[in-house]
Amino acid sequence: MKAIVVTDQTAGTAGMKLAERPEPQAAINDVRVQVHASGFTWDELSWPSTWIDRLGRDRTPVIPGQELAGVVTALGYGTTGLSVGQRVFGLTDSYRGGTLAEHVAVEARNLTPLPRDVDFAVGASVAMPGLTAWQGLFEHGRLQTGQSILVHGAAGAVGSMVTQLAREAGAYVIGTGRAAHRQTVLDFGAQEFVDLENDALEDVGGVDLAFDVFGGDIAERSAAVIRTGGTLVTIAGPTEARPADGLTIDFVVVSYRAQLSEIIRRVRDGRLRTNIGAVSTLDDAVAAFNRTARRKGKTIICVRP
Repeated sequence: MKAIVVTDQTAGTAGMKLAERPEPQAAINDVRVQVHASGFTWDELSWPSTWIDRLGRDRTPVIPGQELAGVVTALGYGTTGLSVGQRVFGLTDSYRGGTLAEHVAVEARNLTPLPRDVDFAVGASVAMPGLTAWQGLFEHGRLQTGQSILVHGAAGAVGSMVTQLAREAGAYVIGTGRAAHRQTVLDFGAQEFVDLENDALEDVGGVDLAFDVFGGDIAERSAAVIRTGGTLVTIAGPTEARPADGLTIDFVVVSYRAQLSEIIRRVRDGRLRTNIGAVSTLDDAVAAFNRTARRKGKTIICVRP
């Protein structure tokens, strides 16, 4: 099968190439999926889990990518809940990766059925951002109706999902970004917009929750505008920033079938819009990974026409 392969951790994206690899086999509780569309996170070559398995063993050469949508072609021993020929979407374990390829083996519990009226590219585009937003808002942030939330990068793949789900939950949403992103952020449902380059974040006032995707100085400044006892949720890594008498929660997304089902139901109902910024083929995936300009939204690799 064709796949994007990285053979040298020190070379980073310069070590990526399109190559032939053996088709993966479905182990116990796995399914093998013929990938139709996949996605990746821009910094995943810097993750330790990209290069080792859960026992700490080197697994180069690696195939990057966690997000996928496709069709089940084989079941491993003991696999239940899915069947051969079924359309599915979801995430692989970060210690396995492998979705930038024509086939991938995935734990069945990490996937959920993809309705026939939902495009494969849409399924791949909502898996990671949708789960990240859902878990950050409702599991870690414990967002409640009537609360206020500051959403950073609200025009991006994750931020736009956070904005939409928070609005649906009855929150007051303040989105941030660059000046050029103002209308996009408002179109996704934010009631206010803060231009991080020109506006004073400190003028926002007290919010109940902040969802951070940047880290660093932005995380520190965000903690200062959270009301006493509020919560800062971040996916940018550990930070010393803390709201007064509140919590800072740094988390890594995991795949849950029930949450994926809730997300795709909202997509079908028109309550949740995808945010696809660019679409490339597997042949052009190396160039897509080595982007030369900042992009809004999710980059999707269409593996099959």
